[in-house]
Amino acid sequence: MSIATSAGKQNKASLVLSRTGRGLKGALSKLSREPVGLFGFIVLAILVIVAIFAPLLAPYSATAQNLSNTLQPPSWQHLAGTDEFGRDILSRLIYGTRITIQTVMAVTLIVGPVGMLVGIIAGFVGGRTDAILMRFTDIVLSFPSLILALAFAAALGAGLETAIVAISLTGWPPIARLARAETLIVRNTDYVAAARLYGASPMRLLFLYIAPMCIPSVVVRLTLNMAGIILTAAALGFLGLGAQPPAPEWGAMISSGRQFMLDSWWVAVMPGLAILLTSLAFNLVGDALRDILDPRHARS
Repeated sequence: MSIATSAGKQNKASLVLSRTGRGLKGALSKLSREPVGLFGFIVLAILVIVAIFAPLLAPYSATAQNLSNTLQPPSWQHLAGTDEFGRDILSRLIYGTRITIQTVMAVTLIVGPVGMLVGIIAGFVGGRTDAILMRFTDIVLSFPSLILALAFAAALGAGLETAIVAISLTGWPPIARLARAETLIVRNTDYVAAARLYGASPMRLLFLYIAPMCIPSVVVRLTLNMAGIILTAAALGFLGLGAQPPAPEWGAMISSGRQFMLDSWWVAVMPGLAILLTSLAFNLVGDALRDILDPRHARS
């Protein structure tokens, strides 16, 4: 009996691994037909590597000042020039990648589960619960996200952690609306009805049958939202409500460099280009994931 059970488990595990391998191979095959999306993935992979190995890749310290070397234009010694304190801008951009990736991942890990939980509960339970949750969501959506984030950041105090919380408090409603829409479709499918007839509890239906079907759409939306998260974080940093000096936050770097735009353009332009490239990469990855995970949006 034990031998048969063990063989059955091994066969099941082999089947799961085989299906996973085929799914991964199919996703890679689709991605290979999306050169623009592949470019986005490559850029994001480079950014993650830069963030992890920033101390090894940065040629200079990100915070050490050298007042005898202020506002130097881009050269072989300082590829992106220096700022008003003589700090190497390229090194600050490299270390700033850490702050950007940390902010994006922290906000996503908060916004994704919260928005998805609110949405699937509202869509699955319906009735008064749905009305209350969605009206509260509509109230949050009625405020411009940047203005609401500024209000929360100003109330909670300046700092990177505050910026993450402020952006998270304003970023979950679109995810909730999407998860609710997906739940309204999935809850009426045949396999959910069959599971209900077999006696599956509401919690089991919610988290094992409905939630997994909402994940692909939520992942795509979160990826597309990451560009907005970067821009909001940069705006908070620009206004002094994000990461505080001397932290090399890209928005704060633009803020400190705007007064030198006419004579030393590189101080503000370099972090602006970093924000542009990172936001573009996330948008390209989001488009590629939408095409891969949802065939209805695939390009012909």
